Amino acid sequence: MGKFAIKQAKNGPMFNLKARNGQIVGTSEVYSSMSACKAGIESVRKAVAKAKIEDQTLAVPEKLTNPKFEIYKDKRGEFRFRLRASNGENILAGEGYKSKYSCKNGIASICKNAPDAEVVEED
Repeated sequence: MGKFAIKQAKNGPMFNLKARNGQIVGTSEVYSSMSACKAGIESVRKAVAKAKIEDQTLAVPEKLTNPKFEIYKDKRGEFRFRLRASNGENILAGEGYKSKYSCKNGIASICKNAPDAEVVEED
């Protein structure tokens, strides 16, 4: 089972979603309070249950409604994803991947781990 690991960043709490092997598969923004951070975790759980994948790297991407995962290319040409909640807010982001296939595997890991992941506070 994966886990949401909450930690204190410089300006407030944030979380990482870690897979069973301990690898970070998604990172949140920094929140203003612990309660807002925990609400963000619940938003991720709700969003992954309904989210589809919008591939913005296609010549003509299909525009999907939120919640959704957006796959895009960053300035270095790597594939990345972000998870948008029902209200359109960015609630989770992934690392850069060399291939779209690996990026989609990252999304699959989020969908697999988030629903039942325990919430822990780390130093």
